[in-house]
Amino acid sequence: MTSHFSDYYAVIFTSTRTPMQKGYEEMAIKMVELAEQQKGFLGIESAQDSSLGITISYWRSLEDINQWRNHAAHKVAQEKGKSEWYDSFSLRVCKIEREHHFKRERLE
Repeated sequence: MTSHFSDYYAVIFTSTRTPMQKGYEEMAIKMVELAEQQKGFLGIESAQDSSLGITISYWRSLEDINQWRNHAAHKVAQEKGKSEWYDSFSLRVCKIEREHHFKRERLE
């Protein structure tokens, strides 16, 4: 995720999943595609192993985050997650005040 904005926000979603995963991957793809269309969406990063998932989405404002949280299709996914897909999850909203990046140059 690269941003040219200062003072933007990150929503950090960490989760442990249940064995019941029918429909999860399809819904996750749909939610990313939908989030990308929302006002204020800046990007997303995600990593997971067999037990822990971490997804970080980036937003311009708290208002944009709240609109996404309350989006009707996102609400459906949230309820499905609580009833079937997640054993537990945590959601944290953080303000990003600065960022630094490093990328190794490849020698050929």
